Amino acid sequence: MPRRKPRPATAGAFSREAVIAFINDNPAACGRRDIARAFGLRKNARKELSAILREIEDEGLVPRRRKRRLSQAEYLPDSAIVEIFAIDGDGEPLARPLEWSGEGEAPPIVMLPERGGRDALAVGDRVLARLSKSGPEGFVGRTLRRIPRGPERVMGIYKRIKGEGRLIPTERRLKSEFKVSRIDSKGARDGDLVFAVAVPGRRMGLPLARITELIGASLDDPRSFSLIAIHANNIPVDFSDDAIAEAEKAKPTIDLEGREDLRDIPLITIDGADARDFDDAVWAESDGSGGWHAMVAIADVAHYVTPGSALDRDALARGNSVYFPDRVAPMLPEALSNELCSLKPDEPRPCLAVHLWIDGDGRLKRHRFLRGLMRSTARLTYEQAQAARDGQRADPPDAIAPLYGVFEALIKARGSRGAIDLDLPERMVTLGDDGHVESVAPRRRLDSHRLIEELMICANVAAAETLEKRDTAAMYRIHDEPGLEKLTELRDFLAGFDIALAVGKSPRPSYFNRILADVAGEPHAPAVNTAILRSQAKAEYSPDNIGHFGLNLSRYCHFTSPIRRYADLLVHRALIRALNLGAGGLPEGAEDRFVDLGEKISATERRAQKAERQAMDRYMAAYMEDRIGAVFAGRISGVTRFGLFVTLDETGADGIVPRRSLGARVDVDEAARTMTAGGRVIRLGDAVEVRLRQAEVATGSLAFELLSGGSEIKSRRKSKPSRKRRRR
Repeated sequence: MPRRKPRPATAGAFSREAVIAFINDNPAACGRRDIARAFGLRKNARKELSAILREIEDEGLVPRRRKRRLSQAEYLPDSAIVEIFAIDGDGEPLARPLEWSGEGEAPPIVMLPERGGRDALAVGDRVLARLSKSGPEGFVGRTLRRIPRGPERVMGIYKRIKGEGRLIPTERRLKSEFKVSRIDSKGARDGDLVFAVAVPGRRMGLPLARITELIGASLDDPRSFSLIAIHANNIPVDFSDDAIAEAEKAKPTIDLEGREDLRDIPLITIDGADARDFDDAVWAESDGSGGWHAMVAIADVAHYVTPGSALDRDALARGNSVYFPDRVAPMLPEALSNELCSLKPDEPRPCLAVHLWIDGDGRLKRHRFLRGLMRSTARLTYEQAQAARDGQRADPPDAIAPLYGVFEALIKARGSRGAIDLDLPERMVTLGDDGHVESVAPRRRLDSHRLIEELMICANVAAAETLEKRDTAAMYRIHDEPGLEKLTELRDFLAGFDIALAVGKSPRPSYFNRILADVAGEPHAPAVNTAILRSQAKAEYSPDNIGHFGLNLSRYCHFTSPIRRYADLLVHRALIRALNLGAGGLPEGAEDRFVDLGEKISATERRAQKAERQAMDRYMAAYMEDRIGAVFAGRISGVTRFGLFVTLDETGADGIVPRRSLGARVDVDEAARTMTAGGRVIRLGDAVEVRLRQAEVATGSLAFELLSGGSEIKSRRKSKPSRKRRRR
């Protein structure tokens, strides 16, 4: 929701009492950054502020809300403009706030019936509504006044049905099809992907739409699924002419001026078999005393993408690359991302590298950053690196064995500090030459994956430590601890499995790990892993360091992927300036924009994740389309008043069992995440058997019928009253 500017802080010195008074004086949610600005706090005083905020939250004086904003107000205001996105099975209009900046999806709003004989609310209507809390996650709304609006742009599939033009929306929130007259079809053919605008017309029957743009793809081609996600989320695809010209003008460099020559160090890249760019290389050796000397070398993107250039502007507009099963929407043109900044074997490449000295227990003892010229000696896949480790491949052991030695030390350190270790399998979609899905299977999790991850984490920590020591502005990767509200929900859920969770004090990551270890191998382990994940705050980018809760690190930056993340490019520039490593560093005064930049690239990251998820859902729906009527095993992954969400064991596909399909008498307890229907209690994590009833490729949605699952409600016979009681 739009944020109101906080009122000035009360006069007097900065103190615990003054912070509480400031929060209470500001009914709109105010965050740590707002409070620091109000009191004029410098960087060294912000740690004290963080401690005060944690303290007053733990004492219950101010509840934590979304995006780490603290307020006595709820995370939706008393009134807001909302849009009707669906009508549920009971005929109640469902709405979402028109503007939402919180984590995840906006909370659902059930609109109360209209007063005074006014027309019922329809999908697409917008109203100013008075909102009030209903249950742990929902709201109810009452219309104050309707909001007139202009035509809305809709993406959809054009179809000819019985000689009549139809537009089938690709957004799940739009439940109704649109009617398209021949004169408004713009020459679209059956199956074309198009943009259209809603046209004012009669309320009876289907709403009307006019096609405004032909996107040029057909739903029959699975490669259009990622295109739909790109357009629906406004992800930039085409680079500006100036950016293309700059990328094509760039030349490979072998100039050693200001660089160290690393070409004799046998650095290698280890990536996925389907990787399209290689921006990190690694090397290690024993230090002779039980520890390790490692190096992580990263493509020197800052050498080619300078501040304020056309390439820089285009990269910032994207924020990050977006990856789909069939394509990439890159942050940088391919002339850079796939060529000059890709660490290809036997090709000299400029790099920004860090020496890491790590002891036998995985502690980072010291580090040194440099600008260099390197040459990768090999490009290995994760599978090849693992095969070499296992003795199944003839790669030289002097290249592989030391890397695994470093890995074993870093894993030891990870366990000691207690980073959260969730077990959430990732699914991999394999496409055939025609773009159709050939298979969906769990992605293998190898030690070679973890090896690279741990080395990258170590390099990221070194970058953050260097910038902090040099008192240089940094774009930190921050991850706040879970809020009180989320922990309370998690406690209530875990109680159903006889797992106790203390909510009164700030949890540590190791506390979650103990729970995960206790449930490992149990049938409800996947549900517990998912519930703990959902209880966590979202990681973000910010110049205000609050640490990384999930990794249990006090300082952390993203340094290792400047080809695909703008945050990493900012960290490279900051290191170049802080260490006097030459041209391309952070310009003076650039740190003044870091707050806004952090919010922007955090938003583009969420946009990319949403687009990738939407494309994957459509690929999954297309894969399942031929299996309608088949029976699958799965688990309940969500319990809402709209129905039960199910995740299939075989493919990881997600779908819904609509509430209306469960019978007339259905009771939902969203706080306990249980649903009672047909004499059975179904709860989050329960194993179920379902039949696939519908697969909507256009929206990427699946609908199931529940066949079995949950636990039977035990009936209790009422005892007869005693004679003495009857006489009375």
